[in-house]
Parts: sequence; structure tokens; C-alpha cells
Amino acid sequence: MAGSAGMPGTPRVLRAMNDRAALDLLLEHGPLSRTRIGKLTGLSKPTASQLLARLEAAGLVLMTGTSEGRPGPGAQLYSVNPAAAHVAGLDVTPERILAAVADITGRSVGEYELPTPGRRAQPVVRQVTGALEGAVKAAGLAVPDVHRVVIGTPGAFDPNTGRLRYASHLPGWHSPALLDELAAALPMPVEYENDVNLVALAEQRLGAARGHGDFVLLWNEGGLGAALVLGGRLHRGWTGGAGEVGFLPVPGAPLVRQVTRANSGGYQELAGSQAIPRLARDLGIKDVPTGPYSEVAAALVALGADSTTGPHRRLLETYATRLATGLAALVSVLDPELVVLSGALLTSGGEPLRTLLQAELEELAASRPRLVVGDVREHPVLRGALESALATTRDEVFNTSR
Repeated sequence: MAGSAGMPGTPRVLRAMNDRAALDLLLEHGPLSRTRIGKLTGLSKPTASQLLARLEAAGLVLMTGTSEGRPGPGAQLYSVNPAAAHVAGLDVTPERILAAVADITGRSVGEYELPTPGRRAQPVVRQVTGALEGAVKAAGLAVPDVHRVVIGTPGAFDPNTGRLRYASHLPGWHSPALLDELAAALPMPVEYENDVNLVALAEQRLGAARGHGDFVLLWNEGGLGAALVLGGRLHRGWTGGAGEVGFLPVPGAPLVRQVTRANSGGYQELAGSQAIPRLARDLGIKDVPTGPYSEVAAALVALGADSTTGPHRRLLETYATRLATGLAALVSVLDPELVVLSGALLTSGGEPLRTLLQAELEELAASRPRLVVGDVREHPVLRGALESALATTRDEVFNTSR
């Protein structure tokens, strides 16, 4: 592979580029032979052999068997060494911390869930270390084996002050000394990211937004939120609050003043999880509980089979109109290529809700992005945290030019 424009094509730089290209191909395709790696990278057989020998000596690849299907001896296959590094991700909510450890290939090798029962919970630093230790133990590792940790929370840590904003419902996480205390307690680099931003990262790397550089992810579970990806990169805003659309004033809902104290706003009141049971009651539907969002989402799934006519259809139509009211403001400003619908209260509506929302949005906004339902359904915040940690760790560990 040739050196890129503006980069000197020295042998050391070219070797590093070829090594990284081969490692990325092994991550994407799984076990490959020397011949196949040579063809995919454009390298000669001797150069591919030298590359693989170099990566094997560095502990980055392993011989994992031989190919089958042709007469004669099979070709030796190579894979990325899963033990080359491990990362951890944490998904924090007011009710629990879910932690997971993944190897360098992205395979999850250990998970642990730590309940955090409100004011009776342990201090935050102890919660985080306890959740991490539980996942590490489940993976058969020790804490120092983890190369990097990414923690996803509601709201965002303000880069100007280091304090968590937009998440007053997360008890214990608002101390100005918290980040320093966590850094002192953990032996590896720790990064923090908004939970919905991590879902967008998961969809961009693994799901419905692959190949898209400009998209909005709309999230609806315990709260309404959005992630904005512009030019292929997350847009976080000056205080980390870009995408906190639950606070957005919208037609059809009373103005909420002092929104950070109320921890709510017009769009949240109009289309959040708490609005759906009220809407169902107004339509004479008694099967939607007023409990947690997970119960509301389960009820929507059950109603979906009977959503072609009658009050169940009107429920989806009204919900779609409410969602489109806030979404129209977002797409009118950002003009994204794609909108990904994620979170239990959006994915539970499936294709019927997506179709209705697409039609409503085309009525309310001049911009007409394509709407898709997210593909990453199982613990998307946690998956995004792992993908974020893996991206940085692979850059560090795969740098064979050091």
C-alpha cells in the first residue's frame, strides 16, 4: 500500500500502514491466509509473509488453523490475537451499572450488573470499581489487564468544569471532584460519554448508520435524547449538551421553565414514556401501564399486532405526530442524511411506527431524511462504550512502528 498524501513514504511508515491494514482486514473478515491477505492489501507473497511474521512476533496475530475445500494441504490461517488487549465499558442508569469486558476483536468476554438502589447505594467511586471488578472477574482477568474504560451516563460531563450536567436524576454523580476520584481509583485511562452518543457510535460502527457520515439518532427510553453525527464525527456542543432534545420547547406542550431543575421540557412531556399511558387512556385503551418505560414498550409491542385500525392505530398515529413535532425542528436545522430510531419506545413500534413517523416528518419539515429503525438492540449503550474503547485501544496497540 502506498503512503498517503502529505505523509513521507519511509519504509517504517509503509510497514506500519500495511500492518494496520492487515489487522483491520482480519478484524473485518476473520481468519485469512497469507495469500488472501496479500490479495486484499496488494502486497506480494514475500512481503505478506514478512508482515505476518512481524505481527506474530509482536503478539498481535495467531495461527489458527488451515483452510479447507481444495485438494492438497490447506493454507495456514491467521487471526487477530484476542488477548492482545482488553477494554471495558460501563452503562450507568439511576437503577444499575452494567459493565462488560471485551477482547481486542470486540467479543464480549465478561459482564456484570450492579444494582444502585437510589440514596442507599454506595458512593459512586465504589459503584464503578465494583461493577468493573465484577465484569473483569467474569472474564477471568484482573483489573490491570484492562487497557481502557469508557463510561456512558445520561447527560454529559461539561468539558469546561468537569461536572455532570443534564442528569439531575443520577444521584451521587454531580461532585466536582468525581472525575479526579475515579482517575485515582482506576489504574487505566477512563473516558466518559453521553449514553445516547454511545448508541449512535454503536449504530455507526455496527448497525443501521454504517457508511453514513451525517445522521441523527433519536432515542426514547427513560428520556428523550438525540445524538448528532456531522461529517462522520459526534457533535457534543460547548458544554456537552448537544442532543439534549428532551428540554426542547415544542408546540402542543406547555412551556417548562427552569428545565434543568425540572429535568424535563416540552418535548419530553409531549412524547416521552410518561406521555404514552395518558394518550392510551384518552383513546380508551387500558392495556398500557403507567410503570417504567420497559413496561410501556412491552405494551406497545403487544398492541402492534392490532395496530391497523381502531384506537390502537390512532395511538400510533398520535404518537408519531408528537415525535415528528420535535424531530422536525432537529432536521430543519441539521438537514441530516439519515435518522436512526433507537430506544425501546421507538423500536417497539417497529415498521408501522417508522412508516407513520416518516410520513408525518415529510409533512412538517422541508428536509426529508430517510428514517430507519436501529439495528443494535441488545444493550446499545454498553456496546457503544466498548466500541469507543476499542477504537482508541486498537490505535495504540496496533501501532507497530514504535
